[in-house]
Amino acid sequence: MNENLATLLLCAAVLGVPLLLYVRNLKRRDAEARAAIERGKIHSGGPTAQHPHIDAAYCIGCRTCTTVCPEGDVLAMIGGKAVIVNGYKCIGHGICAEVCPVGAITMVMAKPSVGAEMPALTTEYETSQENMFIVGELGGLALIKNAVNQGRDCIDTITQRLSASGAARRPEVYDVVIVGAGPAGISASLRATENKLSYLTIERDELGGTVAKYPRQKLVMTSPVEFPMYGKFTKRELSKESLLEFWQTVLHRADFKVRTGEGVDEIRKGDDGIFNVVTKQGQYRAQAVVLAIGRTGTPRKLGVPGEELGKVMYRLIEADHYINKQILVVGGGDSAIEAAMGLGNQTGNKVSLSYRKSEFSRIKERNRIRIEESIRQGKVTVIYNSMPIEIRPDAVVLEVAGETRELQNDFVWVFAGGTPPNDFLKKVGVQLGEKDFTLEGAKEKQDADRARATLSQAS
Repeated sequence: MNENLATLLLCAAVLGVPLLLYVRNLKRRDAEARAAIERGKIHSGGPTAQHPHIDAAYCIGCRTCTTVCPEGDVLAMIGGKAVIVNGYKCIGHGICAEVCPVGAITMVMAKPSVGAEMPALTTEYETSQENMFIVGELGGLALIKNAVNQGRDCIDTITQRLSASGAARRPEVYDVVIVGAGPAGISASLRATENKLSYLTIERDELGGTVAKYPRQKLVMTSPVEFPMYGKFTKRELSKESLLEFWQTVLHRADFKVRTGEGVDEIRKGDDGIFNVVTKQGQYRAQAVVLAIGRTGTPRKLGVPGEELGKVMYRLIEADHYINKQILVVGGGDSAIEAAMGLGNQTGNKVSLSYRKSEFSRIKERNRIRIEESIRQGKVTVIYNSMPIEIRPDAVVLEVAGETRELQNDFVWVFAGGTPPNDFLKKVGVQLGEKDFTLEGAKEKQDADRARATLSQAS
């Protein structure tokens, strides 16, 4: 009897110690995840666009979704279930939904009122102006993959409407004018060609939109995407150069109708339902308009003395044009991090990065790892809790934790975000903020509300 009892006690000890460690580890992870949720609330309060909805009833706690996100710790485990902990980092990759073995994750849109200054759209990407559509980043999704898909789907909607109307086409009126030749605009243009629509694409800068202004070798796509007429790009990682090479292939197509260096000043809709798209170079009439202009808008400035100097810039196109210089980069987002690292890799550059907070909190995980390595190697010096207060021809004055510090300086890059084109949208009649234009839109909003309620209960 004593031997049996001793054996039972031994088994309990052998089994109990690992179980105790497991429970402690689980509690630690839960605590870390809950702390991450609180940090996320401080930054933005939750997802602002497309994001995962986890059905707790189906989640089996396999953790697969928490390990695949390119943005880092968007998801974590609490109580054995996956939950959103850093929703503000989510930009809608959707890989978590793809890898979930039981289909417990679906991608949903955040409630429109999360961003009162976002354009109100139907599920077909139509604005409050009938037959005027918004696709890509301007509609709330940052991924190139999403922009490409939306550009394609939007043109399909326009094609179906034109076919259903049965109206005779007028040679002086385009079926659609596409404003913007970034990923969404190019995809829409190719689909318009494929669907045999008469169209014109107008781009104020150069082909490729914002992508053309990214630093060299920046990764621009992290999952496969399918372009109309060209099929699926199967690479999971695609650089800026690879994508721009594809843009140039498109540009040289005889049936690709684009006008670059031409900005749209006004869009007026006549009583006959025809749009008049006005630029400084001309006017173009169209049955439908697709806005694919992005949200970058006008770069936001610091508002400090000396910012008008020619040494101050807001976009970095080619880092290798700058060598043996003393450089200050201002900002704490991915664009600032990537610019600082790109400049820091050039011969003889001394690069400082000024950030107003005490740590980076809203950058991609891969950028966090890379900037830490750049700091260790001495390629970039980060000055936390700092803000430029004056820019001089040969120096920059910073306020650092309440004290002033002067740095010798040749160039300054400011990455403080941009002023979105909301004034333009209002001018052309696009309503901003929450509104449901269709029953489908109302249902989507209800589904999103339920998703958020479920996530709130799970956390």
